[in-house]
Amino acid sequence: MSVELNHTIINCRDRQSSAEFLAAVLGLEVGTAWGPFLPVATANGVTLDFATVGPEESVTPQHYAFLVSEEEFDAGFAQIQKAGVTYFADPGRKHPGEINHNDGGRGVYFLDPSGHYLEMITRPYGG
Repeated sequence: MSVELNHTIINCRDRQSSAEFLAAVLGLEVGTAWGPFLPVATANGVTLDFATVGPEESVTPQHYAFLVSEEEFDAGFAQIQKAGVTYFADPGRKHPGEINHNDGGRGVYFLDPSGHYLEMITRPYGG
């Protein structure tokens, strides 16, 4: 089987600020706008296509988890702290200001500018 995720559309309040936020945390580049979409490509070729919703539309928060190296985690976590973004060790947000060490790695949860719940992990779950 050769099924792969190619892209997903992320509705947000401001595509530029949301794309730049994610790119800064993950050490990625914001691509060239294509119609209403502003892409950020991951190392495995999946693009996250940010699209600004209209003022009368709501943004339904989604969860996006990113598998990163230890070095990328350090750099991304530093960006989160530098930006003053609240972070958590758990998806229930019961451990603010902490990271987790699940599966022998490190993980952190945080919100993007539109309220999407983002996660960085250095080990896959069950790994």
